[in-house]
Amino acid sequence: MQPRIICPDCSADAEPHVNRRAFIQSAAVAAAAASCAPTLRAAETSGREPEALVWKLHQSLTPDQRSQICFPWDHTDKRGLLRTHVSNNWNITDTKLNVGGSFYTRDQQEMIEAIFYGLYNPEWHDRIRKQLQDDAGGYGKAQTIALFGEPGSDKFELVMTGRHLTIRCDGNTTDHVAFGGPIFYGHAAQGFDEAKDHPGNVFWPQAVKANGLFQMLDGKQRKQALLEEAPHEADVAFLGPDGKFPGIAISDLSSDQKAVVQDVLKLLVEPYRNVDREEALECLDKQGGLDKCSLAFYQSDDIGDDGVWDIWRLEGPSFVWHFRGSPHVHVWANIADDPSVPLNAVG
Repeated sequence: MQPRIICPDCSADAEPHVNRRAFIQSAAVAAAAASCAPTLRAAETSGREPEALVWKLHQSLTPDQRSQICFPWDHTDKRGLLRTHVSNNWNITDTKLNVGGSFYTRDQQEMIEAIFYGLYNPEWHDRIRKQLQDDAGGYGKAQTIALFGEPGSDKFELVMTGRHLTIRCDGNTTDHVAFGGPIFYGHAAQGFDEAKDHPGNVFWPQAVKANGLFQMLDGKQRKQALLEEAPHEADVAFLGPDGKFPGIAISDLSSDQKAVVQDVLKLLVEPYRNVDREEALECLDKQGGLDKCSLAFYQSDDIGDDGVWDIWRLEGPSFVWHFRGSPHVHVWANIADDPSVPLNAVG
């Protein structure tokens, strides 16, 4: 069964600061590390504390809770293989986190929050909170989670979804892929239709850096890099080593231009925790690194007609990072170390 990506049209108070959050996170990790399998004890010291919390959360669930948010590893529904599904605006289950609600206990809510923020670079936490506030009324208002497999085993994954959100916590149990599978992030900082320069958009600096490279290109290079029409934003299937990648080949750039592409890549993975950043870069290295990739910019949907390209794409044999900045930011990322991995063969 192949995963299926859909892109429905993207069509609200910030959560109160929870004083017990740090206590819950440290206590839950300690309890998980003390009482579970060696693989989870290792998680505590390997930068994978969220995985230990997933185990602790799973242990705390009642039978009724498990019936609504827990699934077998290869569970399918009308969306296909549910664990690998991704979209720009969706709920993986019917039960929203609804901080302050009654489905999850207070301790469970705080464990889920600690898992979520543990997947991000701490320097990005305030920006993630802003994105959630602008797009969904704050953390915990409209997000949903699902657990697949058995936490503590060699196959488990927690997936959290919502508007402009699909993120995964898999403890590296999903073979060959980064981030546990395809991910999505986005932001509409000032409404559905953003102005040029995207004021307040936390992800727009990624596009600014990429456009800085475009300004470094000579006339011939720009003709190669700039294309008229962008592909569909959710078209992030792997083309493999023989694929015809759009835009200009990174291998054809000068050394100073390549250095800027490296900076772009660093910005793309910067929001995430160290272990996921490293895994993504390792996957890219195994397919030949940036020299096997291309970078394309698209003239279509140029907000303000200012030549600062709102849509661009970095792509290699089993690496796709598609940035769509019009009418607001949508970003789809799909990364593996082998283009034949069926999990990431998007249908």
